[in-house]
Amino acid sequence: MPRTVIYDLKGGFGSLKRVNELYELEAEAQGRGGVWSGPTVVSTAPPIHPSPYLTSLNMGGTPPRPTISTVKYWSDFSHLYYHPRSIVQLNDYSLGSSLQPFENYTSGDELFDSLDKEHDLLDRDLRLWVEECDQMQGVQVFTGSDDAWGGFASRYVERLRDEYGKVGIWVWGIEGGEGEGRKEKKMLKTTNAARALHDLSMYASHYVPVSNVPPILPKYVSLNRMSQWHTSALLAIGIESVALPCRLRGDGHRRTTFNDFEAALNTNGNQRIFQLAFSVLNPRILKNKLKQDGEPSQGDPRVNNLNDSHAVALEDGRKVGEESGTSLDINLLSGEMEETPVPHKKLKKAPHVFGRVDSLRGPFPVHSNDIQHDDDEYGRKRRRLDGMPILERFQPSLPFEILDNFPEIFQSVAERRLVGVHASLSTSSTVAERVKGLQRVVARTVGLDEREALSNGLGEIAEAYEEGWSSGSDDDSDD
Repeated sequence: MPRTVIYDLKGGFGSLKRVNELYELEAEAQGRGGVWSGPTVVSTAPPIHPSPYLTSLNMGGTPPRPTISTVKYWSDFSHLYYHPRSIVQLNDYSLGSSLQPFENYTSGDELFDSLDKEHDLLDRDLRLWVEECDQMQGVQVFTGSDDAWGGFASRYVERLRDEYGKVGIWVWGIEGGEGEGRKEKKMLKTTNAARALHDLSMYASHYVPVSNVPPILPKYVSLNRMSQWHTSALLAIGIESVALPCRLRGDGHRRTTFNDFEAALNTNGNQRIFQLAFSVLNPRILKNKLKQDGEPSQGDPRVNNLNDSHAVALEDGRKVGEESGTSLDINLLSGEMEETPVPHKKLKKAPHVFGRVDSLRGPFPVHSNDIQHDDDEYGRKRRRLDGMPILERFQPSLPFEILDNFPEIFQSVAERRLVGVHASLSTSSTVAERVKGLQRVVARTVGLDEREALSNGLGEIAEAYEEGWSSGSDDDSDD
């Protein structure tokens, strides 16, 4: 059973309170018995009123769908009850403060250091949940990586690794895109992302940098890039779907674990940075593909049955689609895609893939010519020695359900509320390109005292995605 600890700045929780209807008595019991008996002065901040969606939900009525104008905090569309100990507010910084912005990597590093010395954060916030687990599979960390949260998370993950050395630690580093703000702020965000990638990949067993504003989107996605409600929903589909096989029971489904994922993706022991991509598909058309005669139905199974030129061009190449996973419509590796779609005839050479794990949720057909996937260690070793990617495929039949608090970012799904998702995690040479891009930025922006160590560290990370496959025949040109 998953447990949750949520850290946010002062004012970041919106109208969400630690005491709620489900845990009210327990929270009141915990709040009694204070040691201070002297006079007190109460300072009350202006109240934050719940959104119309939450107000109607709490009254037991049919809630109206949230809108961009009514969603100001992430809690405005959350319909869950959280345990009081799951909510941890960091009072040293305020959300959106212009006097003391929480946007520099070192600020998060220093904040964790000061709080940990005072409270021992893991012992205060996490140990209770860990002790309730009989067989803890791992810890997932979701964090911003291009602001101060990257520094906070890197120190947190370092402590996790020291405390739970053999446990899988998956980190999803969310980057806010590179489109807004002044040039100085863009460079700061990129430098923060470089530091986070370097530090988090050192201690995490699985680090996935994801952009919440992908540079290219298929036609069936209608996304307001300025709304975190919209962008977080897009990320949630990909992340929740690709990790679904780790949460399934063994009955009727092919179940896997964190360790199995890592074994398929980290092929040489030094590849801990993965790339996430996914497509959203129309389950009705997918079901039509499962005809008794085995013939696929006509029509593009993507959500609105549009013929997206960029995605179709990429899907035409068998090698590109089957091995690299670039046929998927939405690629969340920040900075790795071109500004404009590339015509099929001018497509660049397909990236070299070391390992890939696919999760196909929904009624996907299984054809006899599908690529073979490796169910045992022998098959993985054989493919690795032959220079072939290690491939795993999981096909849970559960489609993704569009709930009433989900934004309408997909065309033509209002009447169905269910979509199929093909999500993929992979290790490929594309990661090296992204890391080298960050390395070039670091060489221009980071001070001399840490430039060499950070730049060299990023260079070593990039080498792990090049060694063992690069050759003269693979290069675009001879140097």
